Amino acid sequence: MSKESTQENKKLFGMLAEFANPAKLMKAAKLTNKAGYTKYDAYSPFPIHGMDDAMSLKESKLGWIVLSHGLVGFTGGLALQIWTNSIAYPINIGGRPFMNLPAYVPVTFELTVLLAAFGAVFGMFFLNNMPRHNNPLFNSKNFERATDDKFFICIEADDSNFSEEKTEAFLKEAGAVTIEKVYD
Repeated sequence: MSKESTQENKKLFGMLAEFANPAKLMKAAKLTNKAGYTKYDAYSPFPIHGMDDAMSLKESKLGWIVLSHGLVGFTGGLALQIWTNSIAYPINIGGRPFMNLPAYVPVTFELTVLLAAFGAVFGMFFLNNMPRHNNPLFNSKNFERATDDKFFICIEADDSNFSEEKTEAFLKEAGAVTIEKVYD
């Protein structure tokens, strides 16, 4: 069974284009964004300054998720201690006040950090649509070098502007060294 016949049965995931260097990848990302593509990503072995702006990426929601979970931990820890020591089980030992805020600092701090960490981990899972056990890009031999020395852009097939012929021509015009169709 040839490679062509097996790919005909699979759904097209997207078009993967390789670029020669970071500058050409940055230029291609800007062109892709200007062309109206919204479902695409750039892959590089190292961070490229300005790539977020070139792709017009929105600010991450992760900070707000972590902050909200941290505030829940803070208020929950403080409220639990105040409720148990002042309302539910008030025990007067040596004339000390029922609501002794300095004594509540360690537990409140620990719950703040714990819930903020949970918010960060599970927020990343949620925002990155994980767990996804296999990304179709991992089927590409060329893409194996994305973490070594190659630069890629993948435009997904479910983008509203995607057309096999037009997208391939666009990527060639943008300066792609190689273009590969990636199947699911």
